[in-house]
Amino acid sequence: MRKESFIVDTNDGGKRLDQTLAKRISGLSRRQARVLVDIGGVFVDGTRVKVASRPLRPGQRIEVHVGGAFERATKAVGQSARTRDAAALPSFRIVHEDDDVIVVDKPPGLLTAPTPESDRNNLADMLTRRAGLRILVVHRIDLHTSGLLVFAKTRIANQVLSEQFRRHDVERAYLAVVGGVFPADIRSLAAPIRGRHALTHFEIERVLGTATILRCRLETGRTHQIRIHCRDLGHPVLGDQLYGQKAPATGPHPPRLALHAAELGFKHPRRSERLHFNSPWPPDLAGWLAHLASDGPA
Repeated sequence: MRKESFIVDTNDGGKRLDQTLAKRISGLSRRQARVLVDIGGVFVDGTRVKVASRPLRPGQRIEVHVGGAFERATKAVGQSARTRDAAALPSFRIVHEDDDVIVVDKPPGLLTAPTPESDRNNLADMLTRRAGLRILVVHRIDLHTSGLLVFAKTRIANQVLSEQFRRHDVERAYLAVVGGVFPADIRSLAAPIRGRHALTHFEIERVLGTATILRCRLETGRTHQIRIHCRDLGHPVLGDQLYGQKAPATGPHPPRLALHAAELGFKHPRRSERLHFNSPWPPDLAGWLAHLASDGPA
């Protein structure tokens, strides 16, 4: 994502926001500026602004976020354009819902929560509109990662669940397909990420010739933890365009990042019971794995 900021000078005082954005942000036309404002990617003095015609004053700070949401957005403004954007999103599956929590199996290609670029068309936003009340984000998984997430329906539930995540009192396991034959003697890796303690446990599920299916259990929850730890061990997650190789040396290419949040367990925020959920490989990765298995030994 590209982030830029500038201070409105006297020459731009009184001019429209979209007009000034087109002038000050390289590669952004006035029409594109209106779309970026419409999806929520522009802040004026720290507040998200969605009115392209808003006049500016000298000294105001403008912050602009341009990334994937802008690239995917219908290049028009207004409710109908944003409705078309929403219709193009992949569908999600609700695994469990009660008065306190919602557990969702998220597809790849759907953001978990609002970002600085856009506050719409993410899973939290879709759940909020569906429920008619604000759904609170407890934790996140990446755009291209699929799998299980829990959201809170009340502030108390959010506080209790967030504390469980803080204490690492949750069960989280991801299925990952990594390049090469993963060493059987590596069971854990404790290596800091951005200066913070991070611990991942590994179990080999299956070796498929040029790749290995791992079950990765998180003891901590740093951003991109599994992807970084697998890369550091010399076995990057296949399809990882940020930390690893895009495809195995031989065999079919993965359709996307080969990472899936397969297990999630936590204590119910109001009742004493522990809840545990499982999600199998989604169809896109299951089909790819079937082809990969046919090319390598079990």
